[in-house]
Amino acid sequence: MSVLAEQIELPVIPPSPVAKVLGETWLDLPQDLYIPPDALEVMLDAFEGPLDLLLWLIRRNNINVLDIPMAELTRQYMEYVEVMRRTHLELAAEYLVMAAMLIEIKSRMLLPRPEKTEAGEELDPRAELVRRLLEYEQMKLAARSLDEVPQIGRDFLPVTVWLEKLVAQRQPPVNPDDLLAAWTDILRRARMHAHHRIGRHELSVREHMSRILRHLKEHGHALFEDLFSQEAGKPELLVTFLALLELVRERLIDLVQNEPFAPIHAKLV
Repeated sequence: MSVLAEQIELPVIPPSPVAKVLGETWLDLPQDLYIPPDALEVMLDAFEGPLDLLLWLIRRNNINVLDIPMAELTRQYMEYVEVMRRTHLELAAEYLVMAAMLIEIKSRMLLPRPEKTEAGEELDPRAELVRRLLEYEQMKLAARSLDEVPQIGRDFLPVTVWLEKLVAQRQPPVNPDDLLAAWTDILRRARMHAHHRIGRHELSVREHMSRILRHLKEHGHALFEDLFSQEAGKPELLVTFLALLELVRERLIDLVQNEPFAPIHAKLV
């Protein structure tokens, strides 16, 4: 049994590669490979400055920003700055300035008699720090709100569409001055056919409104001047004009122009 075991050869398992660079497989690390000490260091919390760090400590410990316990806050702040000083000394300068400010505030709070203002009220050494923290928090929330607004190039891209024809051509509106000019022109032409007539003739605005509507239904549209009878007198012309205004007011017809100072047309709405 032992002789049979000696004759059996076990398969040789090749070593697994540690890396593959430019298609070449590396079984061992190069002897001259330099790995920086902090190459695998991971920073879970990144702060934009000392105020950001202080605000994070206050929110993490659920501290009232108007009543900050300076001793505990200073201790936690100094622990973070000490870690930063050991790893990134060039980044810790502004944090050290804030640490000096915290130590000064802590020392001033240990004095038996706090300073007083001109009004006789006690001056809180933390007032300036609280003001800066509140202003920084407001600016941070405002920046976050602005960042949530959709931005061109980041959230959407501009699109240009070429339209060969206009969807609808907007015609200039008819203003009261245009109506006055048209009415004056009708009166001027009526004087050319003026004649003296004695009699009583009752005129109805509703009858003229019906006549104008029938005319527009038959022809689709008509010139403003064509709706007035050239042989009619001033009373009938006036009643016709009032009928037109009443139809416009009731939104049964519309008065339009093709361009400014062009003849006025009437059409059904």
